[in-house]
Amino acid sequence: MGEAGFEKNALVRAVGEAIAEQMREASDLRVSTPGGRFQVRWDKNGSASALGQLAFFAEFLEVPGLFERWVKSCPLAYTSGNTPEVADVLGTRLLSILDGQRRYAHVAGLRGDAVAPQLLGMTQIISDESLRRALKHLAPCIGKRCPEDERIRREAQLTKSTEWMDTALKESIHEALRTGWILDCDTTIKLLYGHQDGAEISYNPTKPKRPSHAIHTYWIANMRLVLDAEVQGRKAHAAKHSLSRLIVILKTLPPEQRPRLVRGDNSFGNEPLMIELEAIGQTYLFKLRQSPGVKRLIERHWSRTDWKDIGEGYHAVEAELALSGWSRARRVVVVRRAVKDTLVAETKKMSKREKRQQRLHFADPLQPVKLWEYAVLVTNSDYNPDAIGQLYRDRSDCENGFDELKNQWGWGGYTTQDMERCNLSAHAVALIYNWWSWHVRLAHPKTRLEAITSRPLLLAGVARLTQHAGQSRLLLALTHAAGDQIKAMIANIRMGLDAVLASAPQLTKPERWRALVRYIIQKIIAAKPKNHSPPALSPSVSLLIPPG
Repeated sequence: MGEAGFEKNALVRAVGEAIAEQMREASDLRVSTPGGRFQVRWDKNGSASALGQLAFFAEFLEVPGLFERWVKSCPLAYTSGNTPEVADVLGTRLLSILDGQRRYAHVAGLRGDAVAPQLLGMTQIISDESLRRALKHLAPCIGKRCPEDERIRREAQLTKSTEWMDTALKESIHEALRTGWILDCDTTIKLLYGHQDGAEISYNPTKPKRPSHAIHTYWIANMRLVLDAEVQGRKAHAAKHSLSRLIVILKTLPPEQRPRLVRGDNSFGNEPLMIELEAIGQTYLFKLRQSPGVKRLIERHWSRTDWKDIGEGYHAVEAELALSGWSRARRVVVVRRAVKDTLVAETKKMSKREKRQQRLHFADPLQPVKLWEYAVLVTNSDYNPDAIGQLYRDRSDCENGFDELKNQWGWGGYTTQDMERCNLSAHAVALIYNWWSWHVRLAHPKTRLEAITSRPLLLAGVARLTQHAGQSRLLLALTHAAGDQIKAMIANIRMGLDAVLASAPQLTKPERWRALVRYIIQKIIAAKPKNHSPPALSPSVSLLIPPG
C-alpha cells in the first residue's frame, strides 16, 4: 500500500472515531440505581457552575470596584503575546482560594466551569502551570547565584508586587481601623513536605521532625480580619521575629487609627518587645511565661485576701514585677481560676525514665483544699482588672481564625520551592478571606460564620447560563436545606448594596467601599443584644466592634 493509501485510511479512521464520539454523546446511557433506572445524557454544550451564588459575591466586588482595582493595579507585565490576561490570572487565583483549595493542581477542578469566568469578566480559567508561572513573574525568586543586574531587576519587581498586595490588603480593612480596635499578634506553623526555601526542622507541635515555615499574623480582633501576614523560614517561629514587622505596621498607621491595645501570648511577653512598644507610646497586654521570678510572684500573692472576682470563675489582684532581665518594674495582673476537677499531677522530682508518663492522683474531696491555676499578665494600660481578664480571654479568638484559615482557606497550602511566592500566596489568601468575611457579615450581621458554614450557604448552588435576545440569565437551583434562610441573607446583601448606591450615587467606587464597610459595622452593632455590655474599661475607651 502506498503513502496515499495510508493517509486515506487514517482519514477514514479519524472520521469514524468522530462520528462514534458524537453518537456516544447524543445517545442516552441507561443507568440502573437503587432508586430505579435512569436515562443519562452528556450535555456537552451546557454552561453550568457548581458555584451558583458566586453571582452575588461578584456583585459585592463590583459595586465598590474591589476586583477591578486589584486587577488594574497588578504589576504583572508579559512580553510575549501568547500569554493569559491579568484578569484571567487573578480571577483563577480568586476562584481557587474561594473554593477552599490548597494546591495549585486543584485548579484543574475548576476549568470546566463556563459560568464563573464570565461573572468575573474573565475569558478563561487558566491551568495550574500557567498560574504558577504568572506568580513567578510577580514574585521572582532572588537566589544567591543570581547576577547583580538580574538581582536588581527581580528585587524591583518583588517590591512592586509587595506594595500592590499591601495596598489591596490595607484597603480591605482600612475603614475598620477607625473604630476602637485591638491588634492580636500570633504565629502559626505551616508544614512542608518537599524541598522548599527556608525549610528547617524547628518547633512543630503537630508533626515534630517535619520541616516548616512560620506565618506571623497580625489580626483585627473580634472582627477576625487579617491586618498583615508574613511567611518566614529558618526557625523563625519566635515572637522576636514578629517585632520588626509589628513596629513598621504601627508606625505607618496615623495616631487616630492605631490600636487601643496590642495583645499576645507568653511568647510576646519579653523585654525587647515591650521596650519598643513603650517607645512609640503603644499600650499592650501580654501573658508572661512561668519563669522562676513569675512563680515567686505568685507565691507571694496567693495568700492575699483582696482577690477580686472578675467573672466566669476568675479572680485577680494587681502587683508590680521587676524581673532580673527587665530594665524597670511593670504593672502586672495575677489571674487565677479554680481547677474544676480533683485530678491533679504529682509534682515530685522524677527521673527521665519516669517522666515518660506523668503520675496523676486524685485529691481528697473531704479536705477543704481548693486548687488554682494561675496566669500573670503584664500591661502598661490603665484598664481595671475586670477588663484585663476579659480582654485577654478574648485573645483566644485569633486561634479560631488560624484554624479557619489553615483548614478551610488553604493558609497552609499553595506551597512552592521559593519563599517569595509563598509570601504572595499568603497575602492573596488573606485578601480574599477579608473580602468574603465582609460579604458574610453583610448577609448575617448577628454572628460570624466560618467558611465551612458560609460557603454552602452563600456560594454553593447549581447555576445554568442561558442567553436569549441579548440577555444573559442564570437559573439557580439551591441544594441546601436552608433555602429560605439563604434567600433572606441574599436579600440583606442586596439591601446593603442598594442602600450605598441610593444614598450617595455620586461616590466613586473607592468611596463606595468605605461607605459599605461603615454600613456593615453599623449593622453588626445594631444586631447585638440590648443587654450586651463590654468589659468595664476606662471612661475614655470604648471598643466599637464587640466580640462575635
